Amino acid sequence: MQTAWTTRGDVSDFICMFQESLQKIITTLALKNEEIQNFICCLKQRLGNLEANANRVQEDLDSEFSSLHTVLDELKESMVTRIKQERASRTYELQSQLSASTKALESSEELLELANQTLCSAENDSFTQAAKDIKDSVTMAPAFRLSLKAKASDSMNHLMVDFTLERNMLQAISFLPVPATPEIQVAECQVFDNTVTVVWTLPEPDSKIDHYILEYRRTNHEGPPRAREDHPWMVVEGIKETEYTLTGLRFDTRYMTFRVKACNKAVAGEFSELVTLETHAFVFKLDASSAHQNLKVEDLSVEWDSSGGKLPVQDIRKDKNRASSPMHSPARTAMMSPKRAPSARVGRDRFTAESYTVLGDTIIDSGQHYWEVRFDKESKAFAAGIALRSLGRFDQLGKSNASWCIHLNNWLQQSFTAKHNNKARALDCQIPDRIGIYCNYEEGTLSFYNGRTKSLLHTFRTKFQQPVIPAFMVWNGSFSVQTGLQVPSIVLSGQKRNSNTSSSNASLT
Repeated sequence: MQTAWTTRGDVSDFICMFQESLQKIITTLALKNEEIQNFICCLKQRLGNLEANANRVQEDLDSEFSSLHTVLDELKESMVTRIKQERASRTYELQSQLSASTKALESSEELLELANQTLCSAENDSFTQAAKDIKDSVTMAPAFRLSLKAKASDSMNHLMVDFTLERNMLQAISFLPVPATPEIQVAECQVFDNTVTVVWTLPEPDSKIDHYILEYRRTNHEGPPRAREDHPWMVVEGIKETEYTLTGLRFDTRYMTFRVKACNKAVAGEFSELVTLETHAFVFKLDASSAHQNLKVEDLSVEWDSSGGKLPVQDIRKDKNRASSPMHSPARTAMMSPKRAPSARVGRDRFTAESYTVLGDTIIDSGQHYWEVRFDKESKAFAAGIALRSLGRFDQLGKSNASWCIHLNNWLQQSFTAKHNNKARALDCQIPDRIGIYCNYEEGTLSFYNGRTKSLLHTFRTKFQQPVIPAFMVWNGSFSVQTGLQVPSIVLSGQKRNSNTSSSNASLT
């Protein structure tokens, strides 16, 4: 009995096994059928495209040959007209000369006959007078005033043609070749002042190249392109030279990838090998969680909001829940990038009272960096600079030894000063609407520039003992920050000139 049940169980297991196997076969076949169906659709579409493309290129060929025939017909008509005009002109001259010669010959023959008759009657009394008249007639006869040199040549050799060269050129007519693939010359490419100059060459000169197409894409990956990139390809068309300069770029990624292809009148060639250039620049965002509640932070723009801080009850509850959530726990903060300042500032860490301040989210602990800030010159107060991360929530920029800034004051009396550790130095210059900020951490240099002219406004010289961070303040006004900027070459050259000289813009320490 047990053996029978065992046998039945084995049969059942076999059936299940074959069912599973058959199900896999069915699934595989279904997928393969779907794959074949898709391939059939692709083939049908390709056949349709082939028919349309063949008709198109044949129409283009007919059009080109018709155009060529038209040019040849017009040229033939012009040359035939020239021959006809030359023949008519020479015919007229020779016909005129022939007519004059015929009349001269007739006159001369009449005169000859008269002379013979007179000679025969020499014994006549009138012979002397007749001979004298004949002599006078001969002197005035047209035959003796007629030029016996033809006025026009009968040669037309100067209008002969030899189309051997042109015939060879016509026989050499063929379909346009696909342009060769350009090669980007990395050693000649340049990256500076937020511009990129890309230079490329062709394996051999090609007079049929009409233009080039350059494509570039931002990326944070130096290696080959990934299946999914964060940024799309940007396209520049109609380039006539073998180099191109992209200007006004914002370097918000570590690298930019480039490729280029050549195009003639009919077809484009293959893209060149990808070339990746480093686009190093200082990129940061504003840490909205550090901002005074009267500051409305949107991306890299800040606007004074006098109603800030008056949150509804539900927003206060959300803020409390946010403060106690795991996203802002010390354990999570410790895992963040050492370059990116922790954004775990919550209610009690916001700048408050009269410190209308907001910080950047990225620290500076090495290297040279540059960023710019545009601000409303009508703001009652504005400041921009750097600060230590330990800057107190009540501290105003420039009023402690933890911050350095340029400060604009339009309250009661206008002033434009450089401030640090509660000391201020008046700046004798026009107030710009855009300020450039340069920080060299190793050299302990913080310089401020007119963002448009790049003229120096002030330089702090110190020794940074701790990492610093971009810092901004505004009261009854607004500003916007521009990051992703390289240190301008004019700023670098000015810093190099001043590195070993004492400046009147000395530190306020």
